[in-house]
Amino acid sequence: MQATVYPNWKDKVVFSAEGPQPQVLAETGKFRVVLVGLEPGQKLPPHPASQGVYHFLEGTGAMIVDGERVPVAPGVIVVVPDGAKRGVEAETRLAFLAARAE
Repeated sequence: MQATVYPNWKDKVVFSAEGPQPQVLAETGKFRVVLVGLEPGQKLPPHPASQGVYHFLEGTGAMIVDGERVPVAPGVIVVVPDGAKRGVEAETRLAFLAARAE
């Protein structure tokens, strides 16, 4: 895999009234990186997945990890263990980068 540079993440994120439209930035057999935009009130329902790192870029909301509600805002990073249920709820327009082991 070669290095890919995204000078401005805002050029890649998609906000849609129809729901989340994750943009895959990288994917190999070992990991996957997506950029996600949520409009206010939109949610990603809790779901189990492999270990992941979530970096919040814009907006406010909450990340729910195994039932625990964690407030998120720009700059917050949440590391989620393998198998933990995780979901995201947007209060305002919310953008985040998620990197997950496959």
